[in-house]
Amino acid sequence: MKPTINQARTKRAFTIVELLTVMSIIVVLIGLLVPALNKARRYATLVRQKAQLHSMDAAIELFNNEYGSYPPSGALDQAPNRSPLPYCGAMKLCEALMGQDLLGFHSNSIFRQDGLSSTGAVLYPANIDLLSEADRAATLTARMGPYLAAESANAWQMQDLYGSNLAAGGQTFLGTSRVLCDVYERPMQSGKKAGMPILYYKADTTNTQHDPSLAMSANNSAGNIYNYLDNDALVALGKPWMTQGAPEATHSMATRARFYLNTKSDKIMTASRPFRPDQYLLISAGWDNEYGTADDVCNFEWKYQELP
Repeated sequence: MKPTINQARTKRAFTIVELLTVMSIIVVLIGLLVPALNKARRYATLVRQKAQLHSMDAAIELFNNEYGSYPPSGALDQAPNRSPLPYCGAMKLCEALMGQDLLGFHSNSIFRQDGLSSTGAVLYPANIDLLSEADRAATLTARMGPYLAAESANAWQMQDLYGSNLAAGGQTFLGTSRVLCDVYERPMQSGKKAGMPILYYKADTTNTQHDPSLAMSANNSAGNIYNYLDNDALVALGKPWMTQGAPEATHSMATRARFYLNTKSDKIMTASRPFRPDQYLLISAGWDNEYGTADDVCNFEWKYQELP
């Protein structure tokens, strides 16, 4: 018989059953914890996105107070003496709040894609520091804003998001045009990590309808308060982390019916009217980075509904 003292010193190891039991418990706990962490992360990002839209609301109101109207959101620029070029609501919003060079909006701007004035003067020089002291002082004096801090505005050039895939629907965007992106960042085909552009639509208060069956035009002559064409060409570029033209790269809001259905106010029962009929709409693509889905975040109560 072994001495009692030797038996006491003998180390007892875990059995295979005990190890498997502990590992199973850990796996179950992880399975319960990960969804909760993901839900908390999504909620935190949603709060950040709503805060960003709130900041944009305040900035747009500052612009409105300064110029007596909200920024335009038409699909094309307003250059005289030539055919209009694509310069949509998302880009005009960025220029109005930040200027094309992020140094502030130039008071002589007519929202041209190339940044020229109505007389052809350069409003946003490539490098202000290379101007003479007098010219530099003149252009900066004519600036208003920026109405958002450049460090937090989340402004990106179109080529940073879409690479060279800047053509859709017979229109080609300028790669250096800037947009304000949401906080839902992901790697794009260009190699940059960014969110999707915030879509901006200005209400046309001379119109009274909200009808997807109307034959729309770039100048909104059909009579709808909001014109889905304001950002339609940008939405048609698809999801910039996928191959352009692939079926899965198409946004759900690529059809006008989706836009008008989900921007329709459910408070007015006697007629079809949109949310904020006398102001503007801001739309973020949300967590899935796809426009027209249930998780889109807006400056109004997004009422997602399936198409009939």
